[in-house]
Amino acid sequence: MAAAVHLHLHYLLRPCPPARRAGLFSSPWRSLPPLLPPVRLRSSLPAPTSHLTADGTDESGFVVVTFYKLVPLEDPRAEVAAHLQFLQGRDMDIHGRIYMNQQGINAQYSGPRKDAIAYADWLRRDPRFSDILVQISPALSGHAFPRLKLRYKQSLVQLEGGSCHLPLVEPSMRASPLTPSEWREKLEARKRLETEAPGDTSEGRKLLLLDVRNDYEWDIGHFEGAKRPNVDRFRSTSFGLSEQEIDSTDPLHGVDKEKTDILMYCTGGIRCDVYSTILREKGFGNLYTLKGGVSNYLKSQGSAEWVGNLFVFDDRLSLPPAKFAEAGEEGGADNGDLSSSRWLGRCYVCGSEVEELRHRNCASIDCNRLYLCCGGCLKELRGCCCTECMGAPRLRPLLPGHQRYDKWHLYRDDASVISSGAEPS
Repeated sequence: MAAAVHLHLHYLLRPCPPARRAGLFSSPWRSLPPLLPPVRLRSSLPAPTSHLTADGTDESGFVVVTFYKLVPLEDPRAEVAAHLQFLQGRDMDIHGRIYMNQQGINAQYSGPRKDAIAYADWLRRDPRFSDILVQISPALSGHAFPRLKLRYKQSLVQLEGGSCHLPLVEPSMRASPLTPSEWREKLEARKRLETEAPGDTSEGRKLLLLDVRNDYEWDIGHFEGAKRPNVDRFRSTSFGLSEQEIDSTDPLHGVDKEKTDILMYCTGGIRCDVYSTILREKGFGNLYTLKGGVSNYLKSQGSAEWVGNLFVFDDRLSLPPAKFAEAGEEGGADNGDLSSSRWLGRCYVCGSEVEELRHRNCASIDCNRLYLCCGGCLKELRGCCCTECMGAPRLRPLLPGHQRYDKWHLYRDDASVISSGAEPS
């Protein structure tokens, strides 16, 4: 682990390169080539044995932790080195993505509860991060990420053209944050406005609910009344930027910027904070965001006004609202239930209803589409999203259950067998 730290320290003095245009990829799980090689830390220690605290919490149980903070960092490369030194010095078993730059930090990682919380507590001792909202949810089985990537990154989120030029660290340029309870009140007010005649007590004001996520995330769960976003990767989001006279794909096209309150939401909040600065520069003044995102709302308010599950960007993929509930509340225990009785998705292939709200990747590595699929189509197309992909040169085998695909080289030797339609050996 110490070697990994020293190997990457020579990168820390590199200047921030100018923002560049992101390329187009076939899957939201693919990303641009990193500015720095990913740091990979693995603990050589055996898996920790169970240790219960006085309140019955198992400190060795694995959890997933997420947090972010948009704050000026004078020397982010030095910050990266300090974080690496902290984790290396304590042999912490943490996997995930932790990115830092001049505009702050964005972290999603998994590990034994003791290690995961210790790292967040260490960060919060820094006055700049003392008020970060740390969100914790149960891991289904061990780590939710394959390895640790802790490094400097030009943009904390993938965005077309980068985000270095955006005023992210200026609170006045971001959307006004609403607590979960305040957000719920806004949603209830939106329902009342829909029943009022124009010009009544609402004084002509409108509330627009904007899902700042991807279409495949909406497919398995969303707030009631939110339209499905016409985007499959955040980096290409263009809400409110259309210059066409008529654009039915843009939910903000033609909106009265002075009389419309725009309620923005995403999984954890950072995408809304970033994108709201773009909308501010476009003249949208009444912007509100859900503090801590949907995950924080589900923990505080349960599934009120929400239907379905929540898509998450780790090996769990889909979590029902009960997973976010406070300990001791109904459904708060980790019972492994991945379904939701309030929302049915649609099979990407045939359009039939799908009760299990969990995506899978297309067996063609060159497609790798995330999609919902019924059992019949899954078997008929052998894990592919369409007949065209069945003839692709690089096919992976159909995996049973909720297994996730690994690196291509693990399947490469069987590629010819898989492409012929026979079972891999």
